[in-house]
Amino acid sequence: MPDPREQAIALWREAYALQMKGELDRAIATYRRSIEACPTAEAHTFLGWTLSFQGNLDEAIRECLEAIQVDPDFGNPYNDIGVYLMQQDKLDEAVSWLERAKGARRYEPRQFPFMNLGRIRLKQGRFWDALREFEGAVRAAPKDVEARKVLHELRGRLN
Repeated sequence: MPDPREQAIALWREAYALQMKGELDRAIATYRRSIEACPTAEAHTFLGWTLSFQGNLDEAIRECLEAIQVDPDFGNPYNDIGVYLMQQDKLDEAVSWLERAKGARRYEPRQFPFMNLGRIRLKQGRFWDALREFEGAVRAAPKDVEARKVLHELRGRLN
């Protein structure tokens, strides 16, 4: 009999491949099979991500909360909740989730919560706070072209 965790990881990979091909319904079903085999933070998070593509943001948030229950050190669901709240125009609620993502022990790509917080601060007209967030994104991922570009543009606007 196969190890349930190995089976779950194989199903998660299969679901991700389906998601990348745009086969969202099949991806969702496969992520759920992965979770049935052995719940992982990754499967819950990526299921939430796929649900968000279909506009199911509340369900996506619920999946991320499940992911956090499985592994509170996995940073992706914190960032994703922040993004879903941003999409719902709940910027103040999003901030605490993005801050938690920044401090997560296990998280790649580390620059995302900084970028997302920077975008919130720009919307709020808090340009110097946004600048600090974008600087943090570049420190976290110096080779990220988008982060460097946004930082450069904001510095130009503030000078």
